[in-house]
Amino acid sequence: MTLTVLYFAWLRERIGLPRETVDTSAATVADLVAELAAREDRYALAFADLASVRVAVDQTLTDMDAPLAQAREVAFFPPMTGG
Repeated sequence: MTLTVLYFAWLRERIGLPRETVDTSAATVADLVAELAAREDRYALAFADLASVRVAVDQTLTDMDAPLAQAREVAFFPPMTGG
């Protein structure tokens, strides 16, 4: 499957890209993260502490166990705070 993967804030800085198109066989977000982290050191560094990473699949907040079947977009970003 082909996904658009978006990176925000310090994830974008560490990886060096705001977005990319990824061909993957990942079944879940966690599988996708494992594939990305195995690519290069910059991805491994960005995903080293998953407690500091949030994810949205097709613009819906979810968790790392979320399935990717039928997904078109995955976004990774740091935790948000509000005021």
